[in-house]
Amino acid sequence: MPSIPDLESRTVPADHQDLRLWLRLLSCCNLVEGEIRGRLRAEFETTLPRFDLMAQLLRVPGGMKMSELSRHMMVTNGNITGITDQLEKEGMVERIKVATDRRSSLIRLTAKGKRTFKKMAKSHEQWIRALFGGLSENSRGALFEALGELKQLAQPKLSGRP
Repeated sequence: MPSIPDLESRTVPADHQDLRLWLRLLSCCNLVEGEIRGRLRAEFETTLPRFDLMAQLLRVPGGMKMSELSRHMMVTNGNITGITDQLEKEGMVERIKVATDRRSSLIRLTAKGKRTFKKMAKSHEQWIRALFGGLSENSRGALFEALGELKQLAQPKLSGRP
């Protein structure tokens, strides 16, 4: 099967290796994310942002404020509001008023939301295992370590941004 053009396919061997590495990393992320998005849509009729929001809420059973969800998911409050509205209509999440702050609500998974998310999470884990399963244990370990180094190098530079 021929490979589908991606960001990396635009490079040539004469391009700087750091650029080629960046585009390969980005291409891999896009391919894996695209596969996960497609499977979530096909098997659960949901989106990756909805899945991610539910994953955040599962980790905090007492619920989270919209602003907390926004920070954890690195998206705007508007995005969180839209997703929350949809999930609330479907009975997956509920809004709980905060007694000490009448303007705020906590968002938390309902029992239905927890059951639904756990099914999705189980499939998600299987998909990830299948996608990475072709790599040897040594390759997975080396990749994990190398990406950890990159993360450490990039974090101080990123945190210095306004």
